[in-house]
Amino acid sequence: MPQPVDDDASPSSPIQALPTAASGAPARLPKLRNITQPNLGASGPSLPLSNSESSLPFRRANPAASLYASTLSPPGSRSMSPAGRGSPSRIFSGGGIFDTVSDRELGEAASDNPSDPLNLILKAFVPHVTICTSEDTDAMMSEKGFKQGLWELLRPFGERVQGRVSIRDSTGISRPVDDFSIRFTQLGTNIEHPSPALSTPNGNQGAAARDRKVLADVESLVERHLTFAEESYANGPHFGISTRQGLEVEASSPYHALYLRRLLSGIPIAPHETFAHPVCCVVAITSRNETPIEELRRLYEETNSGSRKLPPWVDGEYLRYYVLIHDEENDDITRSMGFFDQMKRHLGPHCHLLRLRSSQSIETDDDSIPLPRSDWMTAGEELAEIKKSEDDAEFEDPTRHIFESDATAIRTFIREMVTQSIIPTMERHVSVWNDQVASKRKGLAGTFSSLTKRFPFGSSRSSLGGGSGAKDAYDPAGFYHAQAPDAILRKLADYAFMLRDWKLAHSTYELLRSGFAAAKAWKYQAAADEMAAVSLLLVPQYASSKSRYEAVEQIIESAVYSYSTRCMSPYGAVRSMLLPVELLRLRGGANIDGAGRLGVRLLDAKLLGTVGDALLKERLAISYLSKEGVGSWNWGNRTRKSGLWSYLAADAWLQQEKYIPSQRCLNQALETYDSLPHGHGMSKFTTANSLLEQLQRTLSEKLDLPQHEDEEGINGEGSSDVVDEESEALTDMRTRRVSLVAGAGGMLETKPLHGAEGNDDTTVGGVQMEFDETEREG
Repeated sequence: MPQPVDDDASPSSPIQALPTAASGAPARLPKLRNITQPNLGASGPSLPLSNSESSLPFRRANPAASLYASTLSPPGSRSMSPAGRGSPSRIFSGGGIFDTVSDRELGEAASDNPSDPLNLILKAFVPHVTICTSEDTDAMMSEKGFKQGLWELLRPFGERVQGRVSIRDSTGISRPVDDFSIRFTQLGTNIEHPSPALSTPNGNQGAAARDRKVLADVESLVERHLTFAEESYANGPHFGISTRQGLEVEASSPYHALYLRRLLSGIPIAPHETFAHPVCCVVAITSRNETPIEELRRLYEETNSGSRKLPPWVDGEYLRYYVLIHDEENDDITRSMGFFDQMKRHLGPHCHLLRLRSSQSIETDDDSIPLPRSDWMTAGEELAEIKKSEDDAEFEDPTRHIFESDATAIRTFIREMVTQSIIPTMERHVSVWNDQVASKRKGLAGTFSSLTKRFPFGSSRSSLGGGSGAKDAYDPAGFYHAQAPDAILRKLADYAFMLRDWKLAHSTYELLRSGFAAAKAWKYQAAADEMAAVSLLLVPQYASSKSRYEAVEQIIESAVYSYSTRCMSPYGAVRSMLLPVELLRLRGGANIDGAGRLGVRLLDAKLLGTVGDALLKERLAISYLSKEGVGSWNWGNRTRKSGLWSYLAADAWLQQEKYIPSQRCLNQALETYDSLPHGHGMSKFTTANSLLEQLQRTLSEKLDLPQHEDEEGINGEGSSDVVDEESEALTDMRTRRVSLVAGAGGMLETKPLHGAEGNDDTTVGGVQMEFDETEREG
């Protein structure tokens, strides 16, 4: 399983990386008119860092640099093929609109690159495991240096489950997964309460304010990373290299990956989707506790019916996994083993003995290793750390250290819990719910059941104040109760999605869409539409390409309308468009045009901030560049559209005073235009060329770059000659078209509209004579 490089770096080793956008660099700054950059592939020459460069003073002097590690990587560390021949979309695209992709290929594609959008989407919707601990456990974790308790210690390890995990789908077929993960959360936190069914303006405004804050935090965080990158580049030795690079094509930009990851981080416990609802709860005590069984039962009662009980739209019958933490330094292992045997006899098989050292590890210890930072912290959390580093003059590197024996024990514990308890429990629930609940909604019986729900046909059941019928219906408070059939079906679909059974997930979301619409549960309907589209883009394809593509467009349109108009949820609207954009791009073929239209729709909605707007334009440029044409002339490619979006992205970054990303986008635009078959780039398009040159001059002034030597194309005589040649070619083509029409109407005008040479007249006259002879023969 691939590990993110930035999280496992020791704080003692300097952060050598600089913010990256492309995986290789041309030898010199590209020229304006005829940019020709070497196409260095993955095997191209790398840029080794010297010893002096690996110990940059501004890296060592700034302990807050580790907070920006997720967007820092050494120049030349990635492949820099500018044409996207090795784009991830090649894994999916094979010529059709929706090509059949096996589940194994999908998993391999996701695990190849941790920053790939597909990998981020799969890692965002994973089982959530909440943690409930006793007072003695909190005290022991505080001694180890973790003020936020056991959750802070376990959180990074859940994002990387060790080894391969086998998952059985609804048909009974077992499938291995290499990159399975879970998300540890704190019990009772991050709960989003629903708005009433008949939403008042105040209720909708409150939900919209929450969503706007989430989007604003993501924007602010990525903007801080970009600012730090600009400052670091200005003082670094790789400044010249950074301004010669283009966009990331084979790999996602680190800033786009950060934006997408933080957008999908911290999914709240909300009624309309159950991804964040706990699948399991780790109930933990330590060997210091004198009455372990009684303490575990007390904690269970707190989570089931006490002060820690979750709201009524959350199913309280989630799995409890009991953990006894043994203190290796102070307690007797024989005594702890006796307690553990009692736990298994009284509480069942879902138990584990976790052996940890209670002392705090420091960097100088022999078996000390750095604790990786969580990749999936929320934008608010990361912003708080960055602000703390800026306000505190004595801020120290936040990297924690743990003993290697503790890390090994935690990895073993998480793998055992996932493979022996969590996944089998989810598979069993999926099987039972599919047989007992979903089967009643399918076929003729399901159609009749949905009709009786819409039209009671005089039945007095709906008028009863109590009973199961009242709990099955949509509550006016704005939610379904956890035991309602619709809520169970939503959980079934989410469980199937988290287990990567895309076909079952999509069919279940389709069952829910009409029911939620009939009940006017608009946020439920929007969420079902969103995930129905996402799961449809992930499922292996069987239907015809055209019908499948039209279905995706209609579902996304319904989700966006419900989120933005009925629910006033800008976060939901952004997510329902941004994820399909990436998945459509990965499908390749004609889906790239669909991704472009959806991206333009998101830009027109004005839901993104300035940073998100520029990042999306970059993605559209890369998306269009990845579409391959047909034949020797590459008919159907979108090279010119890619160049246009690269220019728009460069202009967007320039307006934000982010000059290095702007220069890279401009480099990519020039390189894209120079790859056109005619080989003239934009030199023959006077207005477009002047815009590109003006943008280049502005960036050269801001970045203090050397001026280009061959800028005579702007004002020199060579420029006017080139424009005249292009005018002759266009006039020649137009003259031929007019002469054909003239022959049909009896007109004899065959001269070009502008001054043309005699050869052109002869050619046009020849075409006219051939046209007349053809008519006479007809």
